[in-house]
Amino acid sequence: MATRSTAKGIVPVLRADDSGFDAAFEKLVRRRDDGAEDVGKVVRRILDRIRDGGDAELLAHIKKFDGAEIDEIEVQPGEIEQAGESIDPADRAALGKAAMRVREFHRKRIPSSWEVREEGGGTFGHRVRPLQRVGIYVPGGKAIYPSTVIMNAIPASVVEVPEIVMATPPGPDGRIPAEVLMAAKVAGVHRIFKMGGAQAIAAMAFGTESVPRVDKIVGPGNVYVATAKRMLFGKVDIDSEAGPTEVMVIADRSATPAWVAADLISQAEHDELAQAILVTTAKTLVTRVQEQIAKQLKDLDRAKIAKKALSKRSALVLAKDMNQCIELANRYAPEHLIVATDDADAQSKRIENAGAIFLGHYTPVAVGDYLAGPNHVLPTGGTARFFSPLGVEDFLKRTSVTRFEPPKLRELGLDVMRLAEMEGLTGHGHSVDLRLQKIRRARREREAAREAEAELEL
Repeated sequence: MATRSTAKGIVPVLRADDSGFDAAFEKLVRRRDDGAEDVGKVVRRILDRIRDGGDAELLAHIKKFDGAEIDEIEVQPGEIEQAGESIDPADRAALGKAAMRVREFHRKRIPSSWEVREEGGGTFGHRVRPLQRVGIYVPGGKAIYPSTVIMNAIPASVVEVPEIVMATPPGPDGRIPAEVLMAAKVAGVHRIFKMGGAQAIAAMAFGTESVPRVDKIVGPGNVYVATAKRMLFGKVDIDSEAGPTEVMVIADRSATPAWVAADLISQAEHDELAQAILVTTAKTLVTRVQEQIAKQLKDLDRAKIAKKALSKRSALVLAKDMNQCIELANRYAPEHLIVATDDADAQSKRIENAGAIFLGHYTPVAVGDYLAGPNHVLPTGGTARFFSPLGVEDFLKRTSVTRFEPPKLRELGLDVMRLAEMEGLTGHGHSVDLRLQKIRRARREREAAREAEAELEL
């Protein structure tokens, strides 16, 4: 029996009781795109040119790659105000509501500085401060993403990063979509620049005459953007590397086939490299979801993109039981996980690896993408095993603070010296010993003074 078949549908079907199932599922887990272009050399050349050429090279690259010939890289305040006036009031209200909910969620998670004082004069703790300047990258091209602005900028705004810089590619007319500019305004972005791709990442990392150098760059992008961020890590901090979007749906017989199909399509329409996976114990659900996918794609604006992602990168998995569904989900570690079962809360407690979990039949990924509150910038490519969603912590830095008074150093100094000697770092031990010698001298001097006072009293 074939391990991978389309069962007269668009999406390949994997059956857990077929031979070779594990190997076929492992290909999904690896998420490899064997046809991906090696862009490292191209990106390296772009980075070097922006670093050395500044604004002149940046403008040339904007013209070449973004297709826009512009005089000013930075968006002027008048453009932002004009964008706000041009947007439908209902759209403005929706953006405002999304920003409000995301802001409320992140305000509940702000870590604070702390300090502990020990007996004997020991003090230690952490001082938490925001980064001074961060860069937000917002992709363009195939679609517009005001929600990306909100999700990336608001956590930085909540912790009061002094300067939030945004980069997004302009259209051929040199303009940025009004919805994106409006989202930047409500999200607290301070400066906006018309630039995309690896050249935008380079400009924010190195700084140019017009673009300030930032401390950290966050936000998704294409393979050129992701490669540029990876290459510049260390010169600038970055968020977890963003890959193509992905969703996994765990469903039982209670799931509605049309809804499951819509959830799979909603992520597949993002990108030809997106992955959408259904894992279920219900054989009839697989057949009906196939039918619904074919039906819904007929009316989808981005049907060509979604169909390629569904047919080449996705799967409908028929598992043996719910235990195996959970096991496969933890193995895959999805960016988005929908638990479309009657006992969704109970099943979700068994999930160890997922960027975001959507519980029950009435919680599509779309609500999380836009205004549920939790961030939609999530770990992809299986990195949910060790990465977390973007949050306020990503825009803060911690500085440890330690203070020892003489009694505390006297208490612990010999142990420090012993540990230093154990590692062969005698200079470490000497730095402690010098201080201990002074503490001992001071102690002897105090004792001698007390003895002298006592003799005078006699």
